[in-house]
Amino acid sequence: MTFAPLFWLPDLMSDILTLARAHARSGKAAEAEAMLEEASDAGNGDASAELGLWLLRGDQISRDVSRARRFLGRAARSGNEEAILLEIALSANGSGGKVDWPTALGLLRKGARHHDYLRRELEIVENLDLDDDGYPKRPPRGTLIDERVRMIRYPSFLSAAECQHLANIALNTLRPSTVFDPNTGHQIANPIRSSDGTIIGPAQEDLVVQAICRRIAVTSGTSLQHGEPISILRYSPGHEYKPHFDAIGSARNNRAKTMLMYLNDAYAGGQTAFPAMGLSIEPTAGDAVIFDGLDADGSVQSLSLHAGLPVLRGQKWVATRWIRQQPFDPWTVAQDK
Repeated sequence: MTFAPLFWLPDLMSDILTLARAHARSGKAAEAEAMLEEASDAGNGDASAELGLWLLRGDQISRDVSRARRFLGRAARSGNEEAILLEIALSANGSGGKVDWPTALGLLRKGARHHDYLRRELEIVENLDLDDDGYPKRPPRGTLIDERVRMIRYPSFLSAAECQHLANIALNTLRPSTVFDPNTGHQIANPIRSSDGTIIGPAQEDLVVQAICRRIAVTSGTSLQHGEPISILRYSPGHEYKPHFDAIGSARNNRAKTMLMYLNDAYAGGQTAFPAMGLSIEPTAGDAVIFDGLDADGSVQSLSLHAGLPVLRGQKWVATRWIRQQPFDPWTVAQDK
């Protein structure tokens, strides 16, 4: 089936997205994909962006991050703003291809000439002392708190600008914490954690986020690919995270380490408590704490039981990156089955 000759007509060029979406809604996703691909081949940047998004989301058609990156690259070169942002993220984290920090940084610098929010992002990145691949030239220095779980606290791990940047990314996607109830098939309030939360997925990992992820990798002595996407939690008065382990039962690729990053400290309560060690950590904005969740044999480290104590006044913001035993694919569903 071919649609290419139609795309040279100006009115159909402008309507290709409408036609493709209508085809997809009517169950003709393959035809819609072919229409968008041929429009992309004919130089339609909007069609390239649309197909790239479909391939990235995996809702209209099967997810293929590698193909998505190719079409989004076309769209970015045509000036599509959303595609530029996505290509920056995918180039930096290596989704669907190689990790390419220099290309991502070049795209950010180009975009910063025209967009204030990208200019602010670039300012944060350029204030960091990074090597050519986005890693810190000088690893952060920390203080050992407890050698049994190799708990280390890193003062000023994040700058004030980085803390605010993470909170800003999360702000519009925060949702009440829920869990799946197998009895009803619905999401219900999380019985362990009362907070609002979100995940900064791989498509949202701008260069500030990726610089932080690289800093975590260096600090933890692990590969960048071992980290889960950063999770953001906001606790209001009365919210807490009851005692829990971060390790996931008998997962094949378990959470080996946890990096907690405190984004603010203008609140009362909200300490991170380790009841089995009789330890309580008072949050300080910008500080980070890392600890092991597994023993050397891969079993859950009992001393890693921890809780976020109830917030008494104000709001607590915290970012977490869990580090797996092996490389973790954030695009793949059901990692822990």
